[in-house]
Amino acid sequence: MKIPKLQWIIASMLFLATMINYADRVALSVVSLEIRKEFGMDETDYAQVAAVFMFAYAIMYAGSGPIVDRLGTKRGYAIFILAWSAAQMLHALAVNKWSLAAFRFLLGLAEPGNWPAAAKAVAEWFPANRRALGIGIFNAGSTMGSAIAPPLVAVLTAWYGWRGAFLVTGALGLMWLVLWWILYDPPHRNRWLSREEYATLQGQVQPPEQTDAAREGVDWKWVIRQRGCYTLILARFFTDPVLYFIIFWLPEYLRKERGFDLAMVGKYAWVPYIFGDIGYIVGGWVSGKLIERGWPLPKARKAILIAGASLMPLGILAPMVPSWQGAIAVTCVMTMGHALWISNLLTIPTDLFKGRELATASGFTGMGGAIGGVIANLGTGYLVKNFSYSPVFWIAGLMHPLAVTLVLKMLPSSLFSASPPTPDSSTPGARSRT
Repeated sequence: MKIPKLQWIIASMLFLATMINYADRVALSVVSLEIRKEFGMDETDYAQVAAVFMFAYAIMYAGSGPIVDRLGTKRGYAIFILAWSAAQMLHALAVNKWSLAAFRFLLGLAEPGNWPAAAKAVAEWFPANRRALGIGIFNAGSTMGSAIAPPLVAVLTAWYGWRGAFLVTGALGLMWLVLWWILYDPPHRNRWLSREEYATLQGQVQPPEQTDAAREGVDWKWVIRQRGCYTLILARFFTDPVLYFIIFWLPEYLRKERGFDLAMVGKYAWVPYIFGDIGYIVGGWVSGKLIERGWPLPKARKAILIAGASLMPLGILAPMVPSWQGAIAVTCVMTMGHALWISNLLTIPTDLFKGRELATASGFTGMGGAIGGVIANLGTGYLVKNFSYSPVFWIAGLMHPLAVTLVLKMLPSSLFSASPPTPDSSTPGARSRT
């Protein structure tokens, strides 16, 4: 039996995995006040727990890419989602700050594998002019997961307590894993793919000799030395923390500064993430359309980066507007701007790297964002406890304009014209590309 439009079903699977990934991590922020009260934690304690997650996330973001490149997309993805689902369910066993931090650390080790695995799957199933759309689709899962988490976790907490909420959200990943294992293989060996659909993909996606991934190790030191890799590391270092701030601190901000209770968080805190979903899809779709209309690929990518970055300074207004509705509206603009930005920034590794280096490069760039997240979470806890949310929103509003300036200067269009050269086979430690 063949499954029609399998390419889009795979994209939907990536969307769902990313949605579950973010629902799992956001669950803590929704019930943070309940957990803090039970465990006697203040804002600094909560910031430290969040930073533990981000520290582990940074460590494994760098390691997850080589793991996925070595194991292949199917097995690599399966291992990571199994691990993060188990870690999420373990949260139900937390008895104090330290056990909670330990389980957050485990979750942080497992969750970053989603991103290099999904990027590698997009490269295997989408041609260059649709890759930003593919990246946008699966990244839309992040804001959708962030959107469904507040009402879902609020309802589950009301019914079963916060421990039950962690058990249910963790179990969702195990359900996804069964379907993934049945459906996924790259196009050239996928038994569910029709001949007609395979013919439309053949020659436009990563070729079989690359997507099969020679199991020899990836030269990660060579990858990280490439200009495209270290530039994207810096860009994500500055900008990823903005979304982490919204994810980890928006419910707290609404409850402490805008008078929300848990029911209001469940009713309204999801709204900004819907605008993020719109931004992810629009950013990827417009980028592809510009390429189809004759725009050079790098120009199309950079145009959307600039559009997204230009929206972010409006976030500075969030603590200044008098009503909670205005604060949420400003946050909606921020999530949309970041989504436009990241839908194309995450696509750039697929433009610059091929085959076995792709997931490795994606992993290292994500590591930069996670390290920024560690620093930002600790800084947010300090600023909120000792000052207010206002300086945090100021910093968040200025990071994307800084990063887009860096990308425009450091990534000239000539870097997109071809894959980075592989190490010369005559040099020590060099290896051939398969």
